[in-house]
Amino acid sequence: MAHYVATVPSTKTAEDAFAYMSDLRNFAEWDRGIKKVEQVKGEGAGLGTIFDITVRGRGGKDSVLRYETLECDAPTNMLVKGKNSQFTSVDRITIVPTATGCDVIYDAELTFNWYLSPMNFVLNKVFNKVGDAAIIGLRKVLA
Repeated sequence: MAHYVATVPSTKTAEDAFAYMSDLRNFAEWDRGIKKVEQVKGEGAGLGTIFDITVRGRGGKDSVLRYETLECDAPTNMLVKGKNSQFTSVDRITIVPTATGCDVIYDAELTFNWYLSPMNFVLNKVFNKVGDAAIIGLRKVLA
């Protein structure tokens, strides 16, 4: 299992930051590893919404993970789970109000599924690189 946690300070209100983060269609704006996001159930953000997120893969082999919103407690907490035949990603977004806006805490776990699970030990290094690149984009959109 790979684990990545980052805190991004924002001048946005907790409500505005949560509204932006809870709509997964926005993920492609700040995470350059995401090629496209398509909503397949629901409208906008909210509990039970489902999104197909296409992630850029090595050697041009893209991968689609189907994400479902499992928790959506505005304006402080959201949990989404994405899965395909190879990976499962569980992402928690926590919004903490501050005197100047809020902090957005992005906490993600990525694991290989099934027959690939013995390779989970190699994921952390790659996942940290991917996470660091995504957080750069997140800092820009939340500034």
